[in-house]
Amino acid sequence: MSADESIATDLIRTLENGKEGFTRAAEKLSDSDRPEVAQKFRAFAQERAVMSDELKAIAGAYGDDVDQRTTVPGAVHRGWIAVKDALTGDDADAVINAAETGEDHAVEEYEKALAGDISPEFRPVLTRQFAAVKAAHDYVRGLVSTS
Repeated sequence: MSADESIATDLIRTLENGKEGFTRAAEKLSDSDRPEVAQKFRAFAQERAVMSDELKAIAGAYGDDVDQRTTVPGAVHRGWIAVKDALTGDDADAVINAAETGEDHAVEEYEKALAGDISPEFRPVLTRQFAAVKAAHDYVRGLVSTS
């Protein structure tokens, strides 16, 4: 497995779990006093889906079947595991704090990927995606700061 393929597989897992985490958090926040945040989280979930599909296409070019290796039904990656716990309560701030934890993990994964030995063709894709992940992270962090 090439470095690009390995990194793509790891990031697809991170993106899929972020998509699931944002979706679940948005559902929880829809009935709270923070519906605008729920709407933004739904947009982030959709963005993660698009980014994941882009990486799946790249990994597919390597002949890897990432759909089989990256889906973990019923499990949430450690970066979003706190969302699962926060979703059992009614506290919007807890959901937002859990989202920040997930986003901290996503940023770390992209930083690690960009520090790796990746091809010159793959680097601009990851750089662009990292900018979107970082923007979502900063938005969520701003919510934590104001709550």
